[in-house]
Amino acid sequence: MSEQTGTLYERVGGRETFAKLIRVFYEGVAEDPPLRALYPEENLAPAEERLLLFMEQYWGGPKTYSETRGHPRLRMRHAPFAVTPTQRDRWLHHMHAAIDAVDLDPSDEAELRDYVTRAAQFMVNADEESAGSTPMHLPLA
Repeated sequence: MSEQTGTLYERVGGRETFAKLIRVFYEGVAEDPPLRALYPEENLAPAEERLLLFMEQYWGGPKTYSETRGHPRLRMRHAPFAVTPTQRDRWLHHMHAAIDAVDLDPSDEAELRDYVTRAAQFMVNADEESAGSTPMHLPLA
């Protein structure tokens, strides 16, 4: 087994790979009405840019997210909104499909899948019953 060097961001191809990952993810979100309803913006491009900047920074790329938006504080930014297990699963479905769309080394792919799964679980803050049927919008994180 070879020892990996550099950040995951560098190993997978940097911005080009992450841009494709996030683009494919939001293409899925756009075609998923229950998940799409969580995004208040008519155009998903701003959300796409925010997630791209966050993921790049998290995985060792440019620090643009923090420079422009401050500390990510993901849990705090999502706290006012009901994030249910169903919403988590829908989000993960599209994120895993996006990961499938980029050609990653198996160990890098496993690391990325593990992170998004843990992060999505960490965002759950409501059960289905307490969330009710009113759409809750995700913040402009």
